[in-house]
Amino acid sequence: MHKKRLYFLVVIGLLMTGFRTFSQDKNFYSEKGNSQASIVSGKYRNLFLEVGYSQNEIDAKVDKAYYDIFEGPNRVYFAVGDSMAYVSDVKNHDARTEGLSYGMMIAVQLNKKEVFDKIWRWSKKYLQHQSGPREGYFAWSINPETMKKNSEGSASDGELYYVTSLLFAANKWGNNTGIHYYNEARRILDAMWKKDGTGNIYNLINTEHKQITFVPEGNSYKWTDPSYHLPAFYEVWALYAKDGHEAFYKECADTSRVFLHRACHPITGLNSDYTEFSGVPHPTRWMPAGFRYDSWRVPMNITMDYTWFGKDKTWQEDYAKRFQNFLRSKGIDTYDDQFNLDGSKPDFILKAGNVPKLRHSIGLVSTAATASLINQDKNNVDFVRAIWNAKLEPYEDGYFDPYYDGLMYLFSLMHLSGKYQIIKPK
Repeated sequence: MHKKRLYFLVVIGLLMTGFRTFSQDKNFYSEKGNSQASIVSGKYRNLFLEVGYSQNEIDAKVDKAYYDIFEGPNRVYFAVGDSMAYVSDVKNHDARTEGLSYGMMIAVQLNKKEVFDKIWRWSKKYLQHQSGPREGYFAWSINPETMKKNSEGSASDGELYYVTSLLFAANKWGNNTGIHYYNEARRILDAMWKKDGTGNIYNLINTEHKQITFVPEGNSYKWTDPSYHLPAFYEVWALYAKDGHEAFYKECADTSRVFLHRACHPITGLNSDYTEFSGVPHPTRWMPAGFRYDSWRVPMNITMDYTWFGKDKTWQEDYAKRFQNFLRSKGIDTYDDQFNLDGSKPDFILKAGNVPKLRHSIGLVSTAATASLINQDKNNVDFVRAIWNAKLEPYEDGYFDPYYDGLMYLFSLMHLSGKYQIIKPK
């Protein structure tokens, strides 16, 4: 009888601990005036439904996009044997931690456990360094046919997505189904905190500036990429990583929010692909400053933070209005995909395909539409309808990118349908 009572008390204690943790998180965000944030409400807007599309139509739209990208004839997901798979930037003939970790995030959000596990096994076997100064980090690019790495170094956003998707997988599926997702996430984070410059390898986050690095080694540790700034992910780490760095991650989230204020143009809302930690554009030897492919992700990242945590709503709502108003001024169905930050046409055009050419790219159409979740102007429905009507298919000149355009398209549909969520422990 004594043992039964003791067992009962232990179980109740554990349940109350979990309840208190959730309640504390909920109270923290509520006290910050974020009662509508998804972390508190548990609700996610379905903007497609609000605009008038039926739930059946919406589900079919998301399912079709997933099929096209992961299963169809123009897929970018490829199985390797029975237990592994990779996501490929097919036009560049490589597999990147960017796309692999995106694939994992999509899989955990849409409950595709087998896909998630296969991508993780392939990433771990072929890209994760198992020893040396880079231990725990990933080589950012590899040729999946020759298995020759194009670089041993990391692109910091890959690790950012790997960690977050693994934490979500642990919360969603537990850690007893073949892969201990939490331990894998902690291995990356614990390895990150051991990087002190030995071998010229550093923390993924510049610990002085509390900002994500472009590359965690050499001089690239000293500047950043605005599209790598995902304050919502840091908040997730603070909640679920439980590695003793919770306060630091929250500081990084707040620092990223302030950074984005500086990095985004005060009129157009456009940001440069690369910047200093101050937000000032960082030209490189391969291209001058400008709003290009990496930059497309920024409105989507800001939307995620607004929806999930709602801690910078005033600025984010103003940003979304400025950004969408600028694009609309260039023609809702015709705006280009690259700009100078003031909105003028750039002299340098970064190639996508065989020739440098400005396009009305579905990737930017996708991420721009997500900002309608922030923009309080009722006119923003035109962006929602634009992405609903968009087609993931070749352009008139034959150029087709089911990888980057496709992944941005699917992420956008997930956000706008309320299917991209914080995955809490069961």
